[in-house]
Amino acid sequence: MWEMLRSLVRPASADGGLVDAAPAASLREVFRRFWPDARPFWRWLWLSLVLIIVTPLVDTGAILLFKELVDKVLAPRDFSAFPPVAAAFVGITLLVGALTFLGTYLGAWIGENFLHRMRTRVFAHLHSLSVSFFDRRPLGDLLSRLIGDVTAIESVVLSGVIGIIANLLKILVFATVLFFLDVRLALASLIAVPVFWIAARVFARRIKIASREVRRRAGSIGVVAEESLGNATLIQAYGRESAEVDRFAAQSIGSVNAELAATRLGAMFSPFVDLIQVLGVLTILGVGIWELTAGRITLGGLLAFLVFLSQLYQPVQGLGSLSTSLFAAAAAAERIIELLDEQPTVTAPAQPRELGPVRGQLRLDHVSFTYPHTDAVVLNDVSFTAHPGQTTAIVGASGSGKTTLLKLLLRFYDPTAGKITLDGHDLRELHPDELRANIAIVLQETLLLDGTVADNIRAGRPDASEDELVAAAKAADAHEFITALPDGYQTRVGQRGRLLSGGQRQRIAIARAMIRDAPILLLDEPATGLDADAAQRILGPLRRLITGRTTIIISHNLLAVTDADQIIYIEHGRITETGTHDQLLLRNNSYAHLYHLHHPTDPMRGPSQNGQFAGTGAQP
Repeated sequence: MWEMLRSLVRPASADGGLVDAAPAASLREVFRRFWPDARPFWRWLWLSLVLIIVTPLVDTGAILLFKELVDKVLAPRDFSAFPPVAAAFVGITLLVGALTFLGTYLGAWIGENFLHRMRTRVFAHLHSLSVSFFDRRPLGDLLSRLIGDVTAIESVVLSGVIGIIANLLKILVFATVLFFLDVRLALASLIAVPVFWIAARVFARRIKIASREVRRRAGSIGVVAEESLGNATLIQAYGRESAEVDRFAAQSIGSVNAELAATRLGAMFSPFVDLIQVLGVLTILGVGIWELTAGRITLGGLLAFLVFLSQLYQPVQGLGSLSTSLFAAAAAAERIIELLDEQPTVTAPAQPRELGPVRGQLRLDHVSFTYPHTDAVVLNDVSFTAHPGQTTAIVGASGSGKTTLLKLLLRFYDPTAGKITLDGHDLRELHPDELRANIAIVLQETLLLDGTVADNIRAGRPDASEDELVAAAKAADAHEFITALPDGYQTRVGQRGRLLSGGQRQRIAIARAMIRDAPILLLDEPATGLDADAAQRILGPLRRLITGRTTIIISHNLLAVTDADQIIYIEHGRITETGTHDQLLLRNNSYAHLYHLHHPTDPMRGPSQNGQFAGTGAQP
């Protein structure tokens, strides 16, 4: 039998899956980690326990009434005794109904509110983690854990505990009544209890193995679905629909196989337990008939004993089933524990330094950086100063380290070596929230939330008034198109702003930066992907946004940065040239060579002669 059980569940394998299995955790560890989260519900749990205690006592009264019905009404055929017994049955039924309603609703209320707290806790923890965590973790798997796996915690911490207590109380009550009715039959009936327990332990551990694979496969399905549906435009443009369906199907069939492995075990457990129960009942029935013929028990007593026996085996079987369910739930809870054990790599200091009024001087002092879990040096000994109110352009070929530099300025990462200061303060001495409150950004990928236009602009400063909101939109040349939308500022922009054009999304992003009114501005390829007309339309808003701020433009398009106060050219993570546009052209090195590739018809001057605005990314 043991060999057959082992063959039903093969060890979980990472082959074909996109998500690694979480570190194993025992039921005791799961309970220890999450039981404190149930503290706000303890007084309601006590009320649930009261209902749990009362319910088997009421059930006992109903069964004893059945004994009275047989011995005092049916056996002697005395109808006069029937009305009070019937009235008692009705009263008990109403009481059981009321207790069942209260218990069910209270259990659901406690469970759902506990889940709400847990989901919110996990979601808040995810937002406390550093950007590096999300760079290396697939979003689909995180969503699978947040939506599906967190539910398992309630199964262990609340439902599991209540179920165990309820079943133990029922066993205690019904076993006591069995001994009261007939000691010999009661002793014989308890022989099956350890058999139930041993079977449950054997099956439970194997079900946990299968359930762990089920949860891992669910995460892999989430990864493929999120990635594929989130890039539907690209997939359809390249005709990869069939390939994506095949990729999704591969993960889905893996989930099917894992589910079938768990189902095979569950399907074996139920009839195995039923067989034990039937054998036990038949044994007790044989002994009971012998007791009946000897006159040591009445017919009503024997029938009541058999009913109590079924009531006893039900919680015993329930404990066995509950143990298998708890082990399966623990496999999902392991994935939540793994998330909660993750710690941010960028943290606030114990006593952060106060910034005070920010002038906006940014200085990089021999900064080097290597991404975690890699060996490649992305930035190597980078030093420069961005002065208040001036524009500094960071240029170079793709992959030279420009965007990484922006992430360091936002303190999404800390330098591997060297330091970055703001007005003389090391960024590591500042609270990240205070640092970022003084920075406005306009990114290459315009990030909008699936809310209203007003919501997305106010993301820069949630407490902004309606007048400030409109003023920011007007400064970004967005007010006109916004008021032309169906619901004006209350128009929903769709997921990632897909209901708007690229130029409209970018002007909303500029309005968001405008309303923030921060002393430091970071622009990362702000017009890349826009056509010439759209790029031209954001020139004015960008000019107004830059004025009076310390501005750093990240760009690989040299035509976009010719008006910058200083241009820093990066190659392979190192600064190779620094100067103004004209100075760098006269030196005739890497910057000049790359500029001539962009603008071969005007080797000495850039678009600045024609009033081109730095940072627009407009094409020649």
